[in-house]
Amino acid sequence: MRTLLVTPPLTQLNTPYPATAYLAGFLSKQKVEVHQLDLGIELIDRLFTANMLASVFDSVDVASASTFADTKMLALRNRYEDTIDAVVNFLRGNDLSLANRIVKRNFLPEGDRFKNAIDLEYAFGEMGIVDLAKHLATLYIEDISDFIRRNISPHFELIRYAESLCIALPSFDVLKEQVDASSNLIDGLILKIFKEKVDEVCPSLVGFSVPFPGNLYGALICGKWLKEAHTDIKILMGGGYVSTELRSMSDARLFDYIDYLLFDDGEISIHRLIQHLKGNVNAQDLVRTTFRDNGQVVAVDNGHLNIKGSDRPAPLFCQLPTHKYLDMVETANPMLKLWSDGRWNKLILAHGCYWAKCAFCDTSLDYIARFEPYDPVTIVDMMEEVIAQTGQSGFHFVDEAAPPALLKKVSLEILKRGLSVSWWANVRFERSFNKDLCLLMARAGCVAVSGGLEVASDRILALINKGVDIKQTAQVTSAFSSAGIMVHAYLMYGFPTETTQETIDSLEVVRQLFEQNLIQSAFWHRFAMTVHSPVGCNPDRYGASSLSKGRNSFANNEVFFVDKSDADLDMLGDGLRKATYNYMHKVGFEKTVSSWFSAKVGRTQLAPTLIQGYLVTIKNDTLPDQGRFVWIGDGYHLQLTDSRRPKLHIFGQNKLVEVIFRLEEIAFWEDFFGNLEENDNSVGVDVLKTLANQHLGGGSAALLSSKVWKTLRKNGLIQV
Repeated sequence: MRTLLVTPPLTQLNTPYPATAYLAGFLSKQKVEVHQLDLGIELIDRLFTANMLASVFDSVDVASASTFADTKMLALRNRYEDTIDAVVNFLRGNDLSLANRIVKRNFLPEGDRFKNAIDLEYAFGEMGIVDLAKHLATLYIEDISDFIRRNISPHFELIRYAESLCIALPSFDVLKEQVDASSNLIDGLILKIFKEKVDEVCPSLVGFSVPFPGNLYGALICGKWLKEAHTDIKILMGGGYVSTELRSMSDARLFDYIDYLLFDDGEISIHRLIQHLKGNVNAQDLVRTTFRDNGQVVAVDNGHLNIKGSDRPAPLFCQLPTHKYLDMVETANPMLKLWSDGRWNKLILAHGCYWAKCAFCDTSLDYIARFEPYDPVTIVDMMEEVIAQTGQSGFHFVDEAAPPALLKKVSLEILKRGLSVSWWANVRFERSFNKDLCLLMARAGCVAVSGGLEVASDRILALINKGVDIKQTAQVTSAFSSAGIMVHAYLMYGFPTETTQETIDSLEVVRQLFEQNLIQSAFWHRFAMTVHSPVGCNPDRYGASSLSKGRNSFANNEVFFVDKSDADLDMLGDGLRKATYNYMHKVGFEKTVSSWFSAKVGRTQLAPTLIQGYLVTIKNDTLPDQGRFVWIGDGYHLQLTDSRRPKLHIFGQNKLVEVIFRLEEIAFWEDFFGNLEENDNSVGVDVLKTLANQHLGGGSAALLSSKVWKTLRKNGLIQV
């Protein structure tokens, strides 16, 4: 059964969202003819052209322009039309020489988005003119996007479409009214692109992956057209939004636009649905699927059926137009720009979360609760296959939290194969990420990690069962930063019972983390209680009272609540964001954290050296009972020609380290390096201890006090 998998507009512009690629990889393995469409990037590709911009401008009467910015853009329309194709080509990485013109600030027309574009040469000084030019080009694209939103479609944004219509929708009424309304220019363009793909593929089944609220509207207008124009084509919808928001949906009208809702992992659900549509299995054999039957909403579970990680092949990115994605640089912060700049191939290391205990997380849902790590060799096999598909060696591991033990094995496998890759991952700030593991990850290509500090208060961290505290977070982020790995912190405010004082103190922790260069970027999220989380299931336990009055007929996810907190969350949110924006640009550390807020708040009760104090550790290198040491440094040479002065030279890319050692150590180091070279640059602890006892008078203690050992440990010999 020919199947078309669609990501509705809009998601990231710089890289494909991976859901349809994973599904396509699995279905292809099952001999299903499958095609993919990233409707978002195709919309951007079609919209941001000279011809389409001319149509946009033609549809707006100068006299009806609602803002001075719109009047200015219409007056400069020729300049926009003359430059748009070149800018898009530049943002695709095809003509980087254009950066030299863009940075002179006399090539691109500049609208309201440029008003804050000051001191850019200073901000981008470390990143160079290409990134500065990308930033200016991004502002230019955002100006055009703002014009479209004000004059053509109020729902248009660059990475989401009609999201405001789809957030916290208790009823289908408002969304249905908008979907049934006459389309605007953007809707028409979406449908035109979709129609062309349907005509090209001639599918029997169309599947929409809806990961976020901002993808739902696009899916439904396409589904509406399909229902009217191709009554023989069956339509399914799944993805993150469906799995979290629509699990208990009871409004049968949704099935005027689609035929099936699929929840959680889609591989086996889609395959079983295809078998059902072919007449090979009955409806009761469907998996995690909801549909309408005789006017009633019917749900079939069979939720115990899942595919094993070993049965999940590499995602099929080769069907997606990787040459059309745009590198957008919204900020001078090098960590934050990873989300919008670069073709990061998205992969997962494991299904679910190995912790799965956080009170605010959807721990009752399959995507969190069912943890299954994948085989490290298979993961690196996938990486090589995806590199062959896309020509890109950058990866973003998008797990809820990448397991440290698995990251270690994957890193060792990458080094074993000699792969040159770059990657970043989501992690928990737990003790397993010690200095040696972070150095190993960095050597294997890790450039950044993101992790949840959440509420930087030890009381709240214990309440939400995060499993980390501030001291541990400081030490772990120090290990990452010392290894050259950038760190982004997810932060939260407004958790039940959190006081204003605790929020102020949390900001002080964040200030100190930035000041010590332990984190490079951060973002504050206002806490939202969900029905699938422990706190949503038992709000009383966490000091909150639910305001929800039973299930909604459409979306059910966010739980509105009250608690006894004294916090003005709107005021606090503004201050937290303002302070953190400055910290990310390495300014404002001298200001008291209370001064960032518009209302009077108390001063922090934390010592200004709290984080610095957590970083004071006693260095006490020991040999573990088991495990091994791995050499991840560059070259070395054991020089024994001068029997009176044996030397070890360690060659780095830009340094030479020389250490002279004692004559009685020669036999040990000859055997040590021999073992290292015979065993893929590693030596077991048991072998190490045996050699020390054979050749060194003091055994392991003599080894640990040796100059060579200490030098090796500082320059690339790590414990794994």
